[in-house]
Amino acid sequence: MVSGMAKAPIFSNHGCRLNAYETEAMKDLATQAGVSNAIIVNTCAVTAEAVRKAKQDIRKQRRANPDAEIIVTGCAAQTEPKTFSDMDEVNVVLGNTEKMDPATWAGLAPDLIGQTEPVQVDDIMSVTETAGHLIDGFGLRSRAYVQVQNGCDHRCTFCIIPYGRGNSRSVPAGVVVDQIKRLVGKGYNEVVLTGVDLTSWGADLPSEPKLGDLVMRILKLVPDLPRLRISSIDSIEVDENLMQAIATEPRLMPHLHLSLQHGDDLILKRMKRRHLRDDAIRFTEDALKLRPEMTFGADIIAGFPTESEAAFANSLKLVEDCNLTWLHVFPYSARQGTPAARMPAVNGRDIKTRAARLRAAGDARVQKHLQKQIGKTHPVLMENPRMGRTPQFAEVTFTSDQPESQIVTIQITGSTGTQLTA
Repeated sequence: MVSGMAKAPIFSNHGCRLNAYETEAMKDLATQAGVSNAIIVNTCAVTAEAVRKAKQDIRKQRRANPDAEIIVTGCAAQTEPKTFSDMDEVNVVLGNTEKMDPATWAGLAPDLIGQTEPVQVDDIMSVTETAGHLIDGFGLRSRAYVQVQNGCDHRCTFCIIPYGRGNSRSVPAGVVVDQIKRLVGKGYNEVVLTGVDLTSWGADLPSEPKLGDLVMRILKLVPDLPRLRISSIDSIEVDENLMQAIATEPRLMPHLHLSLQHGDDLILKRMKRRHLRDDAIRFTEDALKLRPEMTFGADIIAGFPTESEAAFANSLKLVEDCNLTWLHVFPYSARQGTPAARMPAVNGRDIKTRAARLRAAGDARVQKHLQKQIGKTHPVLMENPRMGRTPQFAEVTFTSDQPESQIVTIQITGSTGTQLTA
C-alpha cells in the first residue's frame, strides 16, 4: 500500500444484472469498513470468454494501479478460486457468500489486509439463506433493484452458474415489501425484482408461495409504487397469480425477459431445459391475449453442441413465433466441468455466423416494434434529463430536458431504429 491520502476503492463489474446489484451492495460494505486503495473485480463465470475477460481486466487494473490491493470475487472466483489466487496480480479471492458479509470487508481494512486469508471461498451449496441487501438503484435515481432470490436448483447441461451461486433460496416476502416501501419513500418510481432463477422464488419458504403471490402482495401493500418490473423468468414456471397480475395490474410493466435458450426440441432436451418449443410459443400467445401491449426479450444460445442448420433454423424462427423483441444472443462457449462441454462441438465460424444472424433478426424486430410506437402516447420514466424508457423498456430520447427520475406522459414522434424520439 502507498502512504498518504487513502484512495477510494475501485469496483469493476462483469456479467449479469445481479452481479451489478451486488457490486453496488459491496460499495456500501467497503465504505462502512473503511477499505481503501483496493481494486475489487466482481467476475462472471457464464462462459469461458467471461473468465478470460476477467483475467484480462485484472492484469489491466494492476498495470494502472501498481500499489493497490486487488480483490477478486464473483461467480468465477467461486467456481475456480485457484485460477485467480495463482495470478501474481491478485491479493485476495472472495467467494459469493463472503463478498456480501460485513465481517469480510472489516478484515480488508488497510490495517488488517496483510493478515487476511488470501482465499476465502466456502462451499456455496451449504448456504441456505439469501440476505435482502438494500441498494439505491445503480446510480439511477429513477429505478431501484431488489434482490429477492439467489441460486438455482436446476442443472442445465451448459451452465456452471449453480456452482457459483448455490441452490435456490428466497428472500421472505415481508422483507421484500419493507425494502420496496423504503425505496418508494425515497422517491423511486420503479422497482425491478432480480434473482438468478426468479420464478423459483418461494419454493424454500413456508407454504411455498410463488412469484405471482409476491408480485400481487407488493402491488397490494405498496400502493404508492408506480411501476414494478420483473427481470428474467423461466416461462414454464410461471404461476396463475403471475398471469393474473399480467392481466389485471397496469403497474406491472408489460415487458418480460424469457430464459428460452433455444427453439429446437432436441437441443432443448440436450440442454436439459424443462420446456419445449411449443411451451414457449403458448406462453407468449397467452400473455399477449391477457396484455396485448406486452413485449418479450429472450436469452438464446447460438451453436450449442450438435446444433444442425435445421435446429438453428428453429431458433431463428422462434424469434417470430414468440414475438420476441429484445434478444440477448450468446455464442456457445464451453464451460469445463459441464456435460455440454463433452458433447460434439459446432464449428466456431458457424457459431459466430449463427449468432450474427440471430442478432440481425432481433434488430429487425426492435425496429418493427419502434415503428409501431410512433404517434402513440407513453408514460416514460426519465433516467436522465434527455432519455427515458417506456413501460415496454424502449429507450426514448428528448430534444429538451425533462424532470429526471419522474414519469412524463408524451407522444412518440419518431424512431432512430434503436431508440424512440419525443
